[in-house]
Amino acid sequence: MKASIYKTYDDLPLFLNATMVAQMLGISAASSYELMHEKGFPVLKIGSRLVVPKEKFITWVEQNTNGGST
Repeated sequence: MKASIYKTYDDLPLFLNATMVAQMLGISAASSYELMHEKGFPVLKIGSRLVVPKEKFITWVEQNTNGGST
C-alpha cells in the first residue's frame, strides 16, 4: 500500500471519498467501501457517490479507538 499523502487531519479535504478513507486507515479500497456501508459510519450519499465529511470522520475515528468515550 502506498504511503498516505496526508500527514495530519488538517491536510484532508472537506469531504473524503473511499480511496482517501482507505489511505487514512491503511486498508484496501474494497474494505473502505464495506466500511462506508456499515451502520454508524458517517457517510453522505450524493446520487450514487459516497463521501465522508472530514469532521465526522475524525469524530468517528476518535470514538472507535481506545481514547474515545464509547
